[in-house]
Amino acid sequence: MKFTSTLIKGKLIKRYKRFFVDIKANNKVLTAHCPNTGSMMGLLDKDNEVWVSKNDDPKRKLKFTLEIIKVGNKMIGVNTHRANRIVEHGIKNNLFREFNFKDNLKPEFKYSDDTRFDFLNENKLIEVKNVTLIRNNIAQFPDAITSRGTKHLIKLSDSIRKKFKPFVLFLTQIQDINNFTIARDIDENYYNNYQTAKKAGVKFIAYNCFVNSKEIKIKKKIKILDE
Repeated sequence: MKFTSTLIKGKLIKRYKRFFVDIKANNKVLTAHCPNTGSMMGLLDKDNEVWVSKNDDPKRKLKFTLEIIKVGNKMIGVNTHRANRIVEHGIKNNLFREFNFKDNLKPEFKYSDDTRFDFLNENKLIEVKNVTLIRNNIAQFPDAITSRGTKHLIKLSDSIRKKFKPFVLFLTQIQDINNFTIARDIDENYYNNYQTAKKAGVKFIAYNCFVNSKEIKIKKKIKILDE
């Protein structure tokens, strides 16, 4: 997935009210939309390098959107709204071992009255989880308690009896990361349901990404570390 315009580089000042960040760029303070509702643990240190996109649509309240934060030597894609586009690009360009694109990819598949999954590919249900947390050089999910994520695990387990093949895809938008694990200390309930879903037959996979100010795209499958 290529960015449609040149990103603006700056330095983080602060995030506030969840959806706003102030950054300093070109000797000016800009307020940008923060399209990430997670805790963004470990990403929000003052003066971290950041990249924002600009949109001049007059209907938008904020022209700028936070796209990438650099932590140490790693660039991390933080715009969760782009995660499904990255995955869709990957499926259509055969960048995943597990999925085959044959013009039969259905986004936002309605599984039940109260549940949608990100994609249906043939009989494979795909739920995408965007990963931005990194600790001890290991990508981790979730970065906060996720009741919605737990609900998805339960529904995916249920889908097996309906002849679906369910997948959870942990999309790690983190440059040069090779291992992933569930953050058990952050959400024990999610971890327990992950173990239950895995035993039931839900497939869990993790892929990392190329991340730079020009594009973010699927790179390779990485290892999931289990306790």
